[in-house]
Amino acid sequence: MTARRPLAFLACSLIAAAALILMAPARAVEPDDEPVILVAKPALRDQLYGASILIAKPIGNDRHIGFIVNRPTPVTLGKLFPEHRPPQKVIDPVYLGGPVNMEVLFVLVQQRNSPGRSSLQFTPDLYLVTERNLVDQIIETSADHARFFAGLVLWAPGELRAEIERGFWYVDDADANLVLRKSTNGMWEELVRRLEQRARAIRAAL
Repeated sequence: MTARRPLAFLACSLIAAAALILMAPARAVEPDDEPVILVAKPALRDQLYGASILIAKPIGNDRHIGFIVNRPTPVTLGKLFPEHRPPQKVIDPVYLGGPVNMEVLFVLVQQRNSPGRSSLQFTPDLYLVTERNLVDQIIETSADHARFFAGLVLWAPGELRAEIERGFWYVDDADANLVLRKSTNGMWEELVRRLEQRARAIRAAL
């Protein structure tokens, strides 16, 4: 990484990673296969995914990508790019998005319209951005409506479906506001309580 053009290096890394993620799937995503919030059940003791919250999106062939949204790191963009002025204004931490491509930063930004053709839509108002100029622009003007992740999660065909069937995850509707919530302290406990209450209510109604 060079000090002269850190954001350009970041964007090139994003594009390289995105090329692997955004390749056209062998078949279209099923209409009812929507992005979701995954909340780890208390019994899941995995070192990385225990007490975690993720947003996951189908990308075809029963494959999914996603990001852990409640794993802030001690690192900020300013620390990563100390000689570039715009990142110094971003006080929020970089988040650990997942174990794949942890050397790459990924950007999720909340806005009504697509930031550009290369963006990947997660929800109606949440996009994964990879284009160099857009990444620079988000850092400089829209960082309050964005989250920066180191790495991501990739599920092989059928893997996420199998995990849900085995009882690893509570599943909820995808929510951009939840993904970008400023403080994640206590968020996992809050969601577990709410989703367990919902599950009990459903069982009682049967």
